Amino acid sequence: MNKENSNLIPFSQLPKGIWRKIVLFGLSIFFINAGITHFTNLPFYLSIMPPTLPLHKEAVYISGFFEVIGGIGLLIPRFRKIAGWGLFALLIAVYPANIYMAITPEAFPDIPIYALYIRLAFQFVFFYWAYSLTRPNFNPGY
Repeated sequence: MNKENSNLIPFSQLPKGIWRKIVLFGLSIFFINAGITHFTNLPFYLSIMPPTLPLHKEAVYISGFFEVIGGIGLLIPRFRKIAGWGLFALLIAVYPANIYMAITPEAFPDIPIYALYIRLAFQFVFFYWAYSLTRPNFNPGY
């Protein structure tokens, strides 16, 4: 194995600038952790599923799996762009759960109502960050 391929994340293929590195590693850690909690805290994720959607347990496991895969993909330069697009799509797919939480706050008495609405708004920040990871500034050499 040559020296260039010996690193999982070659420094030459990290985005330039400290803030871009913080976004990259922060989102990676966030999505890996969030994905794992889909498996370790299943009851919570089942409770936020809108009743009108089918296959609750399967959807929670699938979304958790893809959050972990996406978070890992962000760390691998060759997969960063597609992982960013995948996470962007996943964020759109899970948005109905956030809407459900906001419009049925009585189902979540331990979460302040303002937090449910902040979560809705903050999701757009995550949309932007995930999209940003698909751009050339985050993908030098690809």
